[in-house]
Amino acid sequence: MTSFKCAIVASVTLILASPAIAQIGPRQDNMTRVQNNISFFMTGPTGEGEDAQKLREKAQRMVYEMAAHECDLLREVLAKDCRMESVNVNLNATNARQFNQQQQEGFNVNGTMSLQITLK
Repeated sequence: MTSFKCAIVASVTLILASPAIAQIGPRQDNMTRVQNNISFFMTGPTGEGEDAQKLREKAQRMVYEMAAHECDLLREVLAKDCRMESVNVNLNATNARQFNQQQQEGFNVNGTMSLQITLK
């Protein structure tokens, strides 16, 4: 194998092994991960216009605000400390013409968040 191919194989191996190494690291007592999923539907335009863009931003903002509030809620109920690890927002347009005329146009909104907390 050429040295270039060996370097690529070594790099890929290191990249693939990195997440496993990070998860094996030492964990403090009282720490736990909390994951939350939210799904909802927002009616409105789904095209490329300004109103559709405003609706997409409103949907994203709602998920981000929920994620920001989640640490406050966890501190009230069971956490001494809370740190947000990740937030993900996924929007899927539903167009009335895709299915039938009874289906409303809008976005299916899915959000996920992962938080690291220290228990009280």
